[in-house]
Amino acid sequence: MSEHRTQGGFSRKHGPDATVDAGLKEAVARAARNGQLPCAVAFTVAKARGCSPEEVGRATDLLDLRLTKCQLGLFGYEPNAKIVKAKEPLPDLGEAIKKASPDGRITCVAVWGIADRLNVGKRTVSGACEAMGVHIKSCQIGAF
Repeated sequence: MSEHRTQGGFSRKHGPDATVDAGLKEAVARAARNGQLPCAVAFTVAKARGCSPEEVGRATDLLDLRLTKCQLGLFGYEPNAKIVKAKEPLPDLGEAIKKASPDGRITCVAVWGIADRLNVGKRTVSGACEAMGVHIKSCQIGAF
């Protein structure tokens, strides 16, 4: 069970005064299944509602739903949570990751941008980051 759930819910990380639009909360609740909202569904809700993925993530937390199935393979998969596999990158991909991570860290949005620019899958980029020892940070929906 998640540390947040055992400590009083995912909403705790936002503080007692956190709020989101009621319509967004309703949309997230409708999109969730079995107390879970997959990453891709969070992005679909954000696009449909004209809001940021971060707002959808906050609504998900405030509803005490679990974010699952990270599109980078970093969290939310059974039974081991993480499914991304380290894989040495081709030169162009490795260079793009190095440029975007001078301190050994890269943002989720930068990983998505590299995948789009090089026309490769998001998990291809996250797998290359794993192989290179580059830490992915700043999840767009706020999971990490």
